[in-house]
Amino acid sequence: MSGAAGGQDIKKCRGCGITLQHASQDKPGYLPEKAWDREPVICQRCFRIKNYNEAAAVAVDQDEFLRLLGQIGSKHALVIHIVDIFDFEGSLISGLQRFVGNNPVILAVNKTDLLPKVTNWNKLLNWVQKQCKEHGLRTTDIVMCSAKKNQGFDRLLETIAENRGDRDVYVVGATNVGKSTLINRLIRDYSDLDQELTTSRYPGTTLDMVNIPLDDGRYIIDTPGIVYPWRYSEMVGREDLGVVMPENPLKPVVYQLDEGQTLFFGGMGRFDFIQGKHQSFTSFISGRLKIHRTKLERADSLYEDHAGELLSPPNRDRLKDMPPWTRHEIRVPKGSKCDVFISGLGWIKVNSDEGALTAVHVPKGVKVMLRPSLI
Repeated sequence: MSGAAGGQDIKKCRGCGITLQHASQDKPGYLPEKAWDREPVICQRCFRIKNYNEAAAVAVDQDEFLRLLGQIGSKHALVIHIVDIFDFEGSLISGLQRFVGNNPVILAVNKTDLLPKVTNWNKLLNWVQKQCKEHGLRTTDIVMCSAKKNQGFDRLLETIAENRGDRDVYVVGATNVGKSTLINRLIRDYSDLDQELTTSRYPGTTLDMVNIPLDDGRYIIDTPGIVYPWRYSEMVGREDLGVVMPENPLKPVVYQLDEGQTLFFGGMGRFDFIQGKHQSFTSFISGRLKIHRTKLERADSLYEDHAGELLSPPNRDRLKDMPPWTRHEIRVPKGSKCDVFISGLGWIKVNSDEGALTAVHVPKGVKVMLRPSLI
């Protein structure tokens, strides 16, 4: 294979048709080098589907993903778009509607197990519907679910059955949103597992997608996960990913702040209350990320002296691999109920309607925005 395979002949997967490579396990077409000369030759993802009825997550960059997405509009398809409720704006595929055309879209809102138990689910559904409208996304249905807790998946499967007809099912989403868990559930529920899934049953394609056969002759099309560089989950190393991304329900922490006070979220980010009346702010951040409060006038020197130590993660060795911080000044209007949202890190709810001038410091490229309060 030329390039990644060091001059060997280019080989295609007999399962999905993708060009094979052995350089990167989390990219499409990965095949261990020791298996290179086996016949028939299939990529690791097809191997796992064939032998274990299990799909593995793979990722492609944004331009490549949009090229793949552009194929769906001309197909007879049902689109399942999976988003992460913890990082809703960061994982929503912007402009999805123009790619899928008139095909129906079901929005699967995953990781709802992370929300506090007192969450008002009707209000949450209304919030999601408004956000979809804001982003121009028309949905046939919205299903709240948790892949980790296996909650809402039966409802999602019912919704798919109600809307699928004779359509193929395309599953799309960003990385780390739980796409593979849904694919695996669809394989178990819809594929004919009494027969051995052989590679000959997978139509060849050069679209870097895996076509998984269904009982009725249609297919689940597993698209690679899109990498959005503005999400913290794409920026931090594996050592820190488990700290930044919560695994247990969020425990909101309320801070009574005066203007001129700062909150540090480990060494990952910083929130400044610059100007406004004494008021409360609620942080919805991973419980494993320690929060430090200090005076705004001391914040720069505190970070300079203690980043990677008191303010961690990341530690000092990993800190140099992170982009430099960028300051985002955000004015919260009077009378608004808003969150200051940081993609992949969480959000800070502004509880007062008095208005406030705030600033967020995060690594360059991380998406920061003001949005209507989620909770």
